[in-house]
Amino acid sequence: MLQLYKLGRLTGYPLHATDGEIGKLKEIYFDDQYWIIRYFVVHTGNWLLGKDVLITPTAVKTVDAENQYFEVDLSRYQIENCPPLDSALPVSRHYEIEYYRHYGWIPYWSGDPILGTTPPVMPPVIAGADLQIPEHPHLRSSATVTGYHISATHANIGHVADFIIAAPGWAIRYLEIDTHNWLPGKHVLVEPAWIQQINWLQQTVSVNLTREKIKTAPAYDPDKTISKEYELALYKHYGESIDQD
Repeated sequence: MLQLYKLGRLTGYPLHATDGEIGKLKEIYFDDQYWIIRYFVVHTGNWLLGKDVLITPTAVKTVDAENQYFEVDLSRYQIENCPPLDSALPVSRHYEIEYYRHYGWIPYWSGDPILGTTPPVMPPVIAGADLQIPEHPHLRSSATVTGYHISATHANIGHVADFIIAAPGWAIRYLEIDTHNWLPGKHVLVEPAWIQQINWLQQTVSVNLTREKIKTAPAYDPDKTISKEYELALYKHYGESIDQD
């Protein structure tokens, strides 16, 4: 059954490995082409001297929203010996290759771009090959994108306030937009399919919607669960259809 989660509420949840807690969710890295979560960024606290580690969503067994924790199908030993992550730098494709090799997993880019389900052959390490200039993996930090300005047709309308995540699948279903710049107190939801462009230099997200269309959209209450009725009303307002699954 599809579940929707606000990233802001999940942030801070502890992650329980098979043999103990590993840390707390700090942020996510998502694919800016397919709007799929590729990694949870976990702050390990005192366990690993406070370093950050990456956990793929496929390693998450359950999310216990009532007791506020994730259950992860990995051991602390596996995570402790994972290639070290430099959180001050973007995640490179070279790092991802080493990461997937460590766990013995199939890398997501080797198959279906969204699901990564086609069995691939892991690329071999070539002696003397230059691995210092990695391919751009299209990964973006949720912490960085939060606060980006939203640009509708011919007008700015607010900023990114949060992300609504759909599981299973771990896709970003909506961006939560705070429009208080011109609609005091109102929050609205925008689906990634309606996004035209993200300008990382100008820190803006352009949407293929008019200011008036967003202004009259059904208001989103961040304190309430998103119902199917609300989603139907939202898509009807924008003249779009919604997957009923």
